Amino acid sequence: MEEAIIDTVTAEPLNFDLEEPFEIASGKKPKIENVFVKLTLKSGIEGYGEASPLEPINGENQSTVIAAIRSLSDFLKGKDVTDYKEISERMKSLLWAQASARAAVEMAILDALTKTRGESLWDYYGGAEDTIVTDYTISIVEPDTARKQAKKLSEKGFETLKTKVGKGDEEDLERLNAVSEGAPGCKLNIDANEGFDAEEAVAFTRKLEDLGVKLNLFEQPVKRYDIEGLKKVKEEIDVAVAADEAAFFLSDVRKIVEMRAANVVNIKLMKSGLKEGQEIANLCKENGIDLMVGCMLESMLGMTASVLFASGIGGFKYIDLDPRPEVFTAPFKGGAKLEGNRYKDINGVRPGHGIELE
Repeated sequence: MEEAIIDTVTAEPLNFDLEEPFEIASGKKPKIENVFVKLTLKSGIEGYGEASPLEPINGENQSTVIAAIRSLSDFLKGKDVTDYKEISERMKSLLWAQASARAAVEMAILDALTKTRGESLWDYYGGAEDTIVTDYTISIVEPDTARKQAKKLSEKGFETLKTKVGKGDEEDLERLNAVSEGAPGCKLNIDANEGFDAEEAVAFTRKLEDLGVKLNLFEQPVKRYDIEGLKKVKEEIDVAVAADEAAFFLSDVRKIVEMRAANVVNIKLMKSGLKEGQEIANLCKENGIDLMVGCMLESMLGMTASVLFASGIGGFKYIDLDPRPEVFTAPFKGGAKLEGNRYKDINGVRPGHGIELE
């Protein structure tokens, strides 16, 4: 139908200053440098998307994302958004390595498509759950800072905290002990971002046990291509092990499923895109792998898309959708609302993903 035809696609920088750098084992981010995508249909309906490249994770940066999306402009013009899945497949063949760029375009296409239909992205994915509960991530900071942050987050109502590790035993152990002291009632997840080998990860877990620090989840303990190592950690510790960097594409997750190498797969739209993310979720459900949804450093635009994705599909055991406070300065309104540690009343989101420009 003529009103569903793509007329224009634009990509522009979306920047935020961070009060303090966001540090993980594989790198440090001093500020957020995302990309805002606007797709306009011939009917005048606009669809919005966001890319959140994190170079140590997905190998992209703001410049490469903008270049990639602008290079797709001629391909996208004239396409019908009702052919979303076919467009997504073709984009992957053109730009397979530019995952967050493709995700941003997919997000904008689905926003425009569901607006055309008068339904929300939550409805599109099945409308399974109206409330989801997220954890909050403490990055690599000094132990005293971690203790204070954990206490503050616990007082705000967060029930699960996630802490970055992988920089070195003593530093990590002190930070985790401090988090445990600051929020003794909270569950504790850790994320190594590929910072250990299998033997180191197992030994690290044993040291935490000796300190009396109980883990709820151990995310990506080893290098992304070391699936044997991932399986070894899973088999040798009594903690759920999640694949993150090891699980970009459907083909990655098939290998993890075949080898039974992880208990959990973390789906991030900035890794897999929206279409393939849904396929990964289906594969995991079919094979008894628990689902996790995560984020990079999105504003509430990209974060809302992930909230609607996970709550719409349903069955996600681990939710890691914690926006940095600085992103609330973005020129957006609407979308999912975070109250304490909960995204509630998700069925009230307006058509599309509900984000509008201020």
